[in-house]
Amino acid sequence: MFPEYRDLISKLKGHDVHFTRLFDKHNELDQRIKNKEAHIEPGTQLEIEQLKKEKLVLKDQLYTLLRQASA
Repeated sequence: MFPEYRDLISKLKGHDVHFTRLFDKHNELDQRIKNKEAHIEPGTQLEIEQLKKEKLVLKDQLYTLLRQASA
């Protein structure tokens, strides 16, 4: 996710609690989605779509924070 901001992500994860919380939640949702799609965890298509929407909101928030920090 956001390879162009790799260094900045590392920096923010070490210094910005809010960014770190959002980043970790995004990764957690990503793993849950993968597990449900692979039938490792139970889940309906509707649940998976909802998780994807939540993940997208977090990704948008992370991108906004990255753009602000790089300015």
